[in-house]
Amino acid sequence: MTRSTIERTAVITGAGSGLGKDIALGLAGKGYRVWGTAISDAEISDLADASSGRVTLSIVDVTDEKAVRAFAASVGNELESGLDLLFVNAGILTPGPLEVIALDKIRHEFEVNVFGALATVNSFLPALRQARGRVVFTSSVTAAFPVPFNGPSSASKAALESFADIYRTELHSFGVDVVIVQPGNMSTGGPAKTAAAMARARQEMTPAEAELYGGIFDRFTTMFNAAQASGTSSADAAAKMIEIAEREPAPTRAPVGADAEALLELVSRSSDEQLDEVRRGMIANASAGL
Repeated sequence: MTRSTIERTAVITGAGSGLGKDIALGLAGKGYRVWGTAISDAEISDLADASSGRVTLSIVDVTDEKAVRAFAASVGNELESGLDLLFVNAGILTPGPLEVIALDKIRHEFEVNVFGALATVNSFLPALRQARGRVVFTSSVTAAFPVPFNGPSSASKAALESFADIYRTELHSFGVDVVIVQPGNMSTGGPAKTAAAMARARQEMTPAEAELYGGIFDRFTTMFNAAQASGTSSADAAAKMIEIAEREPAPTRAPVGADAEALLELVSRSSDEQLDEVRRGMIANASAGL
Protein backbone atom coordinates (compact mmCIF):
# COMPACT_ATOMS: atom_id res chain seq x y z
CA MET A 1 0.00 0.00 0.00
CA THR A 2 2.26 2.78 -1.26
CA ARG A 3 -0.02 4.51 -3.75
CA SER A 4 0.32 8.00 -2.27
CA THR A 5 0.19 9.71 -5.68
CA ILE A 6 -3.15 8.10 -6.54
CA GLU A 7 -6.47 8.74 -4.78
CA ARG A 8 -6.77 5.92 -2.29
CA THR A 9 -9.98 3.92 -2.19
CA ALA A 10 -11.87 1.97 0.45
CA VAL A 11 -15.03 -0.08 0.85
CA ILE A 12 -16.70 -0.67 4.23
CA THR A 13 -19.62 -2.95 4.98
CA GLY A 14 -21.89 -1.82 7.79
CA ALA A 15 -20.83 1.79 7.20
CA GLY A 16 -24.13 3.48 7.98
CA SER A 17 -23.78 3.71 11.75
CA GLY A 18 -21.55 3.08 14.74
CA LEU A 19 -17.99 1.92 14.18
CA GLY A 20 -18.40 1.55 10.42
CA LYS A 21 -19.64 5.12 10.10
CA ASP A 22 -16.67 6.44 12.07
CA ILE A 23 -14.26 4.42 9.92
CA ALA A 24 -15.86 5.82 6.77
CA LEU A 25 -15.63 9.41 7.99
CA GLY A 26 -12.07 8.89 9.24
CA LEU A 27 -10.94 7.56 5.87
CA ALA A 28 -12.75 10.35 4.02
CA GLY A 29 -10.94 12.85 6.24
CA LYS A 30 -7.63 11.32 5.15
CA GLY A 31 -8.50 11.78 1.48
CA TYR A 32 -9.86 8.35 0.65
CA ARG A 33 -12.75 7.86 -1.74
CA VAL A 34 -15.09 5.60 0.20
CA TRP A 35 -17.98 3.30 -0.70
CA GLY A 36 -20.00 1.30 1.77
CA THR A 37 -23.16 -0.55 2.65
CA ALA A 38 -26.07 0.82 4.64
CA ILE A 39 -29.51 -0.31 5.75
CA SER A 40 -31.51 2.89 5.17
CA ASP A 41 -31.81 5.95 2.95
CA ALA A 42 -31.27 8.12 6.02
CA GLU A 43 -27.83 6.58 6.56
CA ILE A 44 -26.96 7.19 2.92
CA SER A 45 -27.82 10.90 3.01
CA ASP A 46 -26.25 11.39 6.44
CA LEU A 47 -22.85 10.04 5.36
CA ALA A 48 -22.92 11.89 2.05
CA ASP A 49 -23.49 15.18 3.87
CA ALA A 50 -21.05 14.49 6.70
CA SER A 51 -18.26 13.56 4.28
CA SER A 52 -18.88 16.32 1.72
CA GLY A 53 -19.65 13.65 -0.84
CA ARG A 54 -16.54 11.53 -0.31
CA VAL A 55 -18.57 8.61 1.11
CA THR A 56 -21.12 6.88 -1.11
CA LEU A 57 -23.34 4.28 0.52
CA SER A 58 -25.74 1.76 -0.99
CA ILE A 59 -28.42 -0.34 0.66
CA VAL A 60 -27.07 -3.89 0.43
CA ASP A 61 -28.08 -7.07 2.25
CA VAL A 62 -24.76 -8.84 2.79
CA THR A 63 -26.56 -12.18 3.11
CA ASP A 64 -27.68 -11.85 -0.53
CA GLU A 65 -24.65 -12.93 -2.56
CA LYS A 66 -26.09 -11.61 -5.83
CA ALA A 67 -26.68 -8.21 -4.24
CA VAL A 68 -23.12 -8.15 -2.87
CA ARG A 69 -21.66 -9.02 -6.28
CA ALA A 70 -23.80 -6.34 -7.93
CA PHE A 71 -22.55 -3.80 -5.38
CA ALA A 72 -18.94 -4.81 -6.04
CA ALA A 73 -19.47 -4.52 -9.78
CA SER A 74 -20.98 -1.05 -9.36
CA VAL A 75 -18.06 0.13 -7.24
CA GLY A 76 -15.63 -1.53 -9.64
CA ASN A 77 -16.94 0.60 -12.47
CA GLU A 78 -15.71 3.68 -10.58
CA LEU A 79 -12.31 2.30 -9.62
CA GLU A 80 -9.46 3.20 -11.93
CA SER A 81 -6.62 1.40 -10.19
CA GLY A 82 -8.24 -1.20 -7.99
CA LEU A 83 -9.24 -1.17 -4.32
CA ASP A 84 -6.81 -0.29 -1.53
CA LEU A 85 -8.81 -1.19 1.58
CA LEU A 86 -11.78 -3.46 2.23
CA PHE A 87 -13.19 -3.26 5.75
CA VAL A 88 -15.38 -6.30 6.41
CA ASN A 89 -17.32 -4.75 9.25
CA ALA A 90 -21.02 -5.64 8.97
CA GLY A 91 -22.21 -7.75 11.85
CA ILE A 92 -25.07 -8.52 14.20
CA LEU A 93 -25.41 -9.81 17.76
CA THR A 94 -27.74 -12.61 18.92
CA PRO A 95 -27.38 -12.79 22.71
CA GLY A 96 -29.01 -15.14 25.16
CA PRO A 97 -28.53 -18.54 26.79
CA LEU A 98 -27.68 -21.11 24.12
CA GLU A 99 -30.44 -23.38 25.36
CA VAL A 100 -33.15 -20.87 24.46
CA ILE A 101 -31.89 -19.17 21.28
CA ALA A 102 -33.73 -20.43 18.20
CA LEU A 103 -31.31 -22.16 15.83
CA ASP A 104 -32.65 -20.09 12.93
CA LYS A 105 -31.43 -16.96 14.72
CA ILE A 106 -27.98 -18.44 15.19
CA ARG A 107 -27.92 -19.43 11.52
CA HIS A 108 -28.85 -15.87 10.57
CA GLU A 109 -26.00 -14.45 12.64
CA PHE A 110 -23.59 -16.73 10.79
CA GLU A 111 -25.16 -15.68 7.47
CA VAL A 112 -24.35 -12.04 8.28
CA ASN A 113 -21.11 -12.31 10.23
CA VAL A 114 -19.46 -15.17 8.32
CA PHE A 115 -21.05 -15.96 4.96
CA GLY A 116 -21.76 -12.29 4.27
CA ALA A 117 -18.09 -11.61 4.94
CA LEU A 118 -17.01 -14.35 2.54
CA ALA A 119 -19.31 -13.04 -0.18
CA THR A 120 -17.93 -9.54 0.31
CA VAL A 121 -14.27 -10.53 0.13
CA ASN A 122 -14.73 -12.80 -2.87
CA SER A 123 -16.68 -10.14 -4.76
CA PHE A 124 -13.97 -7.50 -4.28
CA LEU A 125 -10.91 -9.71 -4.81
CA PRO A 126 -10.38 -8.73 -8.47
CA ALA A 127 -10.15 -5.05 -7.44
CA LEU A 128 -7.99 -5.88 -4.43
CA ARG A 129 -5.58 -7.90 -6.58
CA GLN A 130 -5.29 -5.01 -9.02
CA ALA A 131 -4.22 -2.59 -6.29
CA ARG A 132 -2.41 -5.18 -4.14
CA GLY A 133 -4.78 -3.98 -1.45
CA ARG A 134 -5.68 -5.05 2.02
CA VAL A 135 -8.65 -6.75 3.72
CA VAL A 136 -9.44 -5.74 7.30
CA PHE A 137 -11.82 -7.99 9.24
CA THR A 138 -13.64 -6.55 12.26
CA SER A 139 -13.56 -9.39 14.76
CA SER A 140 -13.82 -9.20 18.55
CA VAL A 141 -11.87 -10.25 21.61
CA THR A 142 -14.74 -12.67 22.24
CA ALA A 143 -13.42 -14.79 19.37
CA ALA A 144 -10.49 -15.64 21.64
CA PHE A 145 -12.43 -15.46 24.90
CA PRO A 146 -16.07 -16.56 24.41
CA VAL A 147 -18.42 -14.74 26.76
CA PRO A 148 -21.47 -16.29 28.47
CA PHE A 149 -24.81 -15.42 26.91
CA ASN A 150 -23.04 -14.25 23.74
CA GLY A 151 -22.22 -17.64 22.26
CA PRO A 152 -23.34 -17.03 18.66
CA SER A 153 -21.29 -13.83 18.43
CA SER A 154 -18.18 -15.45 19.91
CA ALA A 155 -18.52 -18.48 17.63
CA SER A 156 -19.19 -16.48 14.47
CA LYS A 157 -16.20 -14.21 15.11
CA ALA A 158 -13.98 -17.25 15.77
CA ALA A 159 -15.11 -18.72 12.46
CA LEU A 160 -14.46 -15.39 10.76
CA GLU A 161 -10.89 -15.34 12.10
CA SER A 162 -10.27 -18.86 10.81
CA PHE A 163 -11.37 -17.85 7.32
CA ALA A 164 -9.24 -14.70 7.56
CA ASP A 165 -6.15 -16.77 8.38
CA ILE A 166 -6.77 -18.96 5.32
CA TYR A 167 -7.37 -15.94 3.09
CA ARG A 168 -4.05 -14.49 4.28
CA THR A 169 -2.24 -17.59 3.06
CA GLU A 170 -4.16 -18.05 -0.18
CA LEU A 171 -3.88 -14.38 -1.20
CA HIS A 172 -0.24 -13.84 -0.23
CA SER A 173 1.11 -14.48 -3.73
CA PHE A 174 -1.24 -11.79 -5.10
CA GLY A 175 0.12 -9.16 -2.73
CA VAL A 176 -3.19 -8.88 -0.85
CA ASP A 177 -2.75 -8.51 2.92
CA VAL A 178 -5.33 -9.74 5.44
CA VAL A 179 -5.62 -8.15 8.88
CA ILE A 180 -7.83 -9.11 11.83
CA VAL A 181 -8.74 -6.33 14.28
CA GLN A 182 -10.09 -7.34 17.69
CA PRO A 183 -11.98 -4.53 19.42
CA GLY A 184 -12.96 -4.72 23.06
CA ASN A 185 -15.80 -2.79 24.67
CA MET A 186 -16.87 0.45 23.02
CA SER A 187 -18.64 3.24 24.88
CA THR A 188 -20.30 4.75 21.81
CA GLY A 189 -21.76 3.36 18.61
CA GLY A 190 -22.39 -0.23 19.61
CA PRO A 191 -23.85 -0.18 23.15
CA ALA A 192 -27.33 1.00 22.15
CA LYS A 193 -27.62 -1.85 19.64
CA THR A 194 -26.20 -4.33 22.14
CA ALA A 195 -28.56 -3.20 24.89
CA ALA A 196 -31.51 -3.47 22.52
CA ALA A 197 -30.47 -6.97 21.46
CA MET A 198 -30.07 -8.08 25.09
CA ALA A 199 -33.48 -6.63 26.00
CA ARG A 200 -35.09 -8.34 23.02
CA ALA A 201 -33.57 -11.69 23.98
CA ARG A 202 -35.01 -11.33 27.48
CA GLN A 203 -38.45 -10.38 26.21
CA GLU A 204 -38.58 -13.40 23.91
CA MET A 205 -37.99 -15.92 26.71
CA THR A 206 -40.93 -18.16 27.52
CA PRO A 207 -42.10 -18.25 31.16
CA ALA A 208 -40.25 -21.55 31.63
CA GLU A 209 -37.06 -20.14 30.09
CA ALA A 210 -37.36 -16.99 32.17
CA GLU A 211 -37.64 -19.08 35.32
CA LEU A 212 -34.37 -20.80 34.43
CA TYR A 213 -32.38 -17.86 33.10
CA GLY A 214 -34.32 -14.60 33.48
CA GLY A 215 -32.85 -13.31 36.72
CA ILE A 216 -29.22 -14.13 35.97
CA PHE A 217 -29.55 -12.85 32.40
CA ASP A 218 -30.99 -9.54 33.65
CA ARG A 219 -28.10 -9.04 36.05
CA PHE A 220 -25.53 -10.15 33.49
CA THR A 221 -27.02 -7.66 31.01
CA THR A 222 -26.62 -4.83 33.52
CA MET A 223 -22.99 -5.81 34.13
CA PHE A 224 -22.30 -6.22 30.40
CA ASN A 225 -23.81 -2.84 29.51
CA ALA A 226 -21.78 -1.16 32.25
CA ALA A 227 -18.58 -2.70 30.87
CA GLN A 228 -19.36 -1.32 27.43
CA ALA A 229 -20.02 2.13 28.86
CA SER A 230 -16.46 2.22 30.20
CA GLY A 231 -14.90 1.10 26.91
CA THR A 232 -13.18 2.88 24.02
CA SER A 233 -15.21 5.43 22.06
CA SER A 234 -16.28 4.39 18.58
CA ALA A 235 -14.35 7.33 17.10
CA ASP A 236 -11.14 6.33 18.90
CA ALA A 237 -11.59 2.69 17.91
CA ALA A 238 -12.12 3.71 14.28
CA ALA A 239 -8.99 5.87 14.30
CA LYS A 240 -6.98 2.97 15.72
CA MET A 241 -8.36 0.59 13.10
CA ILE A 242 -7.42 2.97 10.30
CA GLU A 243 -3.90 3.24 11.72
CA ILE A 244 -3.68 -0.56 11.85
CA ALA A 245 -5.05 -0.84 8.30
CA GLU A 246 -2.32 1.47 6.98
CA ARG A 247 0.50 -0.03 9.03
CA GLU A 248 3.54 -1.39 7.18
CA PRO A 249 4.15 -4.23 7.18
CA ALA A 250 0.61 -5.43 7.66
CA PRO A 251 0.00 -7.05 11.06
CA THR A 252 -1.85 -10.35 11.06
CA ARG A 253 -4.08 -9.31 13.96
CA ALA A 254 -4.24 -6.44 16.42
CA PRO A 255 -6.33 -5.60 19.50
CA VAL A 256 -8.22 -2.31 19.77
CA GLY A 257 -8.62 -0.87 23.26
CA ALA A 258 -6.82 -1.34 26.56
CA ASP A 259 -9.38 -3.90 27.72
CA ALA A 260 -8.88 -5.93 24.55
CA GLU A 261 -5.12 -5.92 25.05
CA ALA A 262 -5.48 -7.03 28.68
CA LEU A 263 -7.97 -9.80 27.88
CA LEU A 264 -5.91 -11.21 25.02
CA GLU A 265 -2.85 -11.20 27.28
CA LEU A 266 -4.86 -13.13 29.87
CA VAL A 267 -5.94 -15.67 27.25
CA SER A 268 -2.37 -16.15 26.02
CA ARG A 269 -1.08 -17.16 29.45
CA SER A 270 -4.08 -19.05 30.84
CA SER A 271 -5.23 -22.66 30.59
CA ASP A 272 -8.73 -23.64 29.54
CA GLU A 273 -9.50 -24.45 33.17
CA GLN A 274 -8.37 -20.99 34.27
CA LEU A 275 -10.43 -19.29 31.56
CA ASP A 276 -13.45 -21.37 32.55
CA GLU A 277 -13.01 -20.04 36.08
CA VAL A 278 -13.02 -16.48 34.75
CA ARG A 279 -16.25 -17.14 32.85
CA ARG A 280 -17.85 -18.78 35.88
CA GLY A 281 -16.76 -15.75 37.87
CA MET A 282 -18.66 -13.51 35.47
CA ILE A 283 -21.80 -15.55 36.13
CA ALA A 284 -21.16 -15.57 39.88
CA ASN A 285 -20.65 -11.81 39.99
CA ALA A 286 -23.85 -11.28 38.05
CA SER A 287 -25.69 -13.65 40.43
CA ALA A 288 -24.38 -11.63 43.37
CA GLY A 289 -25.43 -8.39 41.71
CA LEU A 290 -21.86 -7.08 41.51
